[in-house]
Amino acid sequence: MRVLVTGGAGFIGSHTLVELLGQGHHCCVVDNFDNGSAEALARVRKLTNGPMDVHEADIRDTGRLTEVAQEFRPEAVIHFAGLKAVGESAERPVDYYEVNVSGTLSLIRAMEASGCGRVIFSSSATVYGDPEYLPFDEAHPIRPINVYGQTKAMAERVLSDWASAGPGRAAVLLRYFNPVGAHASGRIGEDPAGIPNNLMPFLAQVATGEREHLSIFGDDYDTPDGTGVRDYIHVVDLARAHVAALGRAEALEGPEPINVGTGRGYSVKEMHAAFSKAVGRELPFVIAPRRPGDIATSVADPTRARERLGWEAEYGIEEMARSIWAWQSANPRGYRG
Repeated sequence: MRVLVTGGAGFIGSHTLVELLGQGHHCCVVDNFDNGSAEALARVRKLTNGPMDVHEADIRDTGRLTEVAQEFRPEAVIHFAGLKAVGESAERPVDYYEVNVSGTLSLIRAMEASGCGRVIFSSSATVYGDPEYLPFDEAHPIRPINVYGQTKAMAERVLSDWASAGPGRAAVLLRYFNPVGAHASGRIGEDPAGIPNNLMPFLAQVATGEREHLSIFGDDYDTPDGTGVRDYIHVVDLARAHVAALGRAEALEGPEPINVGTGRGYSVKEMHAAFSKAVGRELPFVIAPRRPGDIATSVADPTRARERLGWEAEYGIEEMARSIWAWQSANPRGYRG
């Protein structure tokens, strides 16, 4: 299948390309390299030797996206491109709405111009907001509590309305929980710019000495050890869910949200302990005040993914921790050498 991948040079995008190319799909990547790396794509090429075109372009540039799509003629699109930090979204709301919502509108225009009616969207469990019940299933009310979650919910609404407006259209909305880990080769992984916003890349930089210690934001939540609990999913499992979603999109008419998680939650302290074990020493941490907008627990009900994608997560917490350390220890400065 010919698959256009926006944001393919990013963390999840690069791992998904490995899976797509490994299964014989022809991929075309569009990325502006703000959050992604050209080196990641170079390493993907070496890992797979598969057919991959690359275009440097911004998701908001409707004209350029249309040129690429009309030339490539994709049969489906996987849409990763976007801004993704919860804290930063509160400081830069206009940028987040412009990139994540207006960028999605630009992509739809390009898809329509090239005759493509199938899209897999990189959404987020942040669309749910505070839980009314757990685990989250896809029927849970959509009430995001931060700007990032709002932009994902709005993009979902746009794609859902578009997919419902005519025949031959499908939008699979993959609501991720907490992606972590790295490819087994240690050649590609998460490489955040600046201070990491997420737990595991920050902890990995503590292990390499780039950061002094981990700050655990709150140890007084109503959880078994007082720290926040999240449904962490290995990025390779998540990448494989996208490949499965391509098959689902071929048979689907209209929109369909699908949770992508393991159904098992781990606390911050449990993740710290697992990573310390992988590294071989106890990594320093301090307890800090809670962050505004954080919830105590977020865990997926992955039943729909199992039933409709034929997918379920394979990797556990130890594999997640080991793969992160293999990546970080081999690439202490990420893709920067």
